[in-house]
Amino acid sequence: MARIKDEDIQLVRERVRIDEVVEQYVTLRNAGGGARKGLCPFHDEKSPSFNVRPAQGFYHCFGCGVGGDAIKFLMEIEGLTFAESVERLADKYGVQLRYEETGAPTGPRRDPGQRQRLLLAHKAAERFYAEQLMSSPEAAPGRRLVTDRGFDQAAAELFGMGWAPKSGQALVNHLRGKGFAEDELVIGGLARKSARGLFDAFQGRLMWPIKEISGEVIGFGARRMFDDDFMSGKYVNTSETPIYKKAQVLYGIDLARDPIRKQSQAVVVEGYTDVMACHQAGVLTAVATCGTAFGEGHARVLRRLMLDHDAFHGEVIFTFDGDEAGQKAAVKAFEGDEEFTGQTYVAVEGTGKDPCDLRLAEGDEAVRELIGSRIPLYRFVLDNTLERYDLDRGDQRIDAVREAVRLASAVRDTSKVDEFLREIATRAGVDIDLVHAEHRKAKDQKPSAPKLTRAGAAAPEPAPARPEASVFASFGAPQFAAEREALKALAQYPQVARTVAADLTDDDFVHPVAREIWRHMVARGLPDHADAGWLPAVADSLPGDDLRRVLGVAAVEPLHASEQTAVTVVPAVLAHLQELAISRQIGDVKSRLQRTDPTAPEYQEVFGQLVALEQRRRGIRDRALGAVGS
Repeated sequence: MARIKDEDIQLVRERVRIDEVVEQYVTLRNAGGGARKGLCPFHDEKSPSFNVRPAQGFYHCFGCGVGGDAIKFLMEIEGLTFAESVERLADKYGVQLRYEETGAPTGPRRDPGQRQRLLLAHKAAERFYAEQLMSSPEAAPGRRLVTDRGFDQAAAELFGMGWAPKSGQALVNHLRGKGFAEDELVIGGLARKSARGLFDAFQGRLMWPIKEISGEVIGFGARRMFDDDFMSGKYVNTSETPIYKKAQVLYGIDLARDPIRKQSQAVVVEGYTDVMACHQAGVLTAVATCGTAFGEGHARVLRRLMLDHDAFHGEVIFTFDGDEAGQKAAVKAFEGDEEFTGQTYVAVEGTGKDPCDLRLAEGDEAVRELIGSRIPLYRFVLDNTLERYDLDRGDQRIDAVREAVRLASAVRDTSKVDEFLREIATRAGVDIDLVHAEHRKAKDQKPSAPKLTRAGAAAPEPAPARPEASVFASFGAPQFAAEREALKALAQYPQVARTVAADLTDDDFVHPVAREIWRHMVARGLPDHADAGWLPAVADSLPGDDLRRVLGVAAVEPLHASEQTAVTVVPAVLAHLQELAISRQIGDVKSRLQRTDPTAPEYQEVFGQLVALEQRRRGIRDRALGAVGS
């Protein structure tokens, strides 16, 4: 197998902007000191603890402990191999990779991997479908439906709409001609196998490409156009594949990503044409789920974009049909409302029209007014709950209140719970004290659920800490503060620390964790200029994840220095570390001197060591003061 050349990997690290890579998935805000911060994409959190340092090319989450460089970030969030991640970044930043044959069992090897091939196949399929829609006589029904739904050619092109030919093998033959293997087409959901061979997964249907947040095509949605279609569903989506997970996919997220960030608003509609209608009407934050109900995975995507946490309140607006199915969908969305700190709303058109039908009937302004007329989701669900009871009967009123107060526990904003309870009392026609009493009773009866992991299973009891874990835990003790600050200075401004660090030795670091990281920094060699690839290379050389996590913290934790002040702050931090080390040596020499007979020959030798150490300490102080003064 071939291996990507080390110098090319280094070049990728130098070219890449880690904040640009991360912002494809997470909204980042300036956090001072050259750092940026957002909600961690690797675990659920209310307040942002995910830190990115563009100058160092590093990220670290203080909540779950993950960290690394841009290559590691893509590996973790996209499930890529090292080689796939390097190749993805090289393509984005214009680096021509070279490969070399090697028999060595270690090191990043070229392995384009399944995912990259599937993405390329889907990209080729999107182009093929789009060309068919625009030029094929057979696609006339598809073009007519596009027009009938109020969209022009420009809209169809913006959303990448296409046409799957009826022949059954048009796409298969096209992709075979592009060099794709049969297994790749089947695994990717683009084709199926039968006893007679391979055939197109979609035939005679109007197509929509489904893209992930970065804009890469990962699947397709297809609308039935002919009665003899072998698929019965009116809308059919790509089946689950290694790159398409419907529980995490939102149609239109590639276009809505930036508007959602800027407006801190997301509009969740029910279909592809509804997304198109909203965008054409100026509601650019519209997205839709793909063949499944809105769930935890979808919520996580939106929360990261909206920076939705306790200190920042965005809003999510659901649009539902006014029928029974739409009401059930609203209740389900309300039950999942705890995914959001921001207020959740619902917008329902009075006559039951979805956004696409509304735009056809009344124009763009009506769509914008629909979204603007949103009401809190809890109020919509409350109305639907009370409608099921005969409130003229006393027993029915009590039953209605008991069901309604359970809804109050799902309202995340506790300041609004009292107002919600008042609404229940008013709508049900009962005394507010009765509602409060039922609410307290419902809270007392609520069973305590086991804490769940991200996968939804009960979290296991924490495993006993490994013996070596205590070593890392002790590094947080106050007496090692100077060593932690020194690592931060070295990790964040190695080019500034280079000249001062020449005087540092292993003995200046007492804690084994700091000493080990320092040794690997020295082995790598401190750069003489800002180099975003240096720190990731040091991290790669460390022998364990625990050490890499410590380095990650050092890379992003504030040093209270900017590019301008680093030339004074960094020398002062390292001088302080050296001064502490020399002070320890002075203490040892003084103790030895006290135990030595003044008349003994070695007394003068020990005394000379003491004088030399005192002089060195003064020199370090003077150098640090000189740096500050300059």
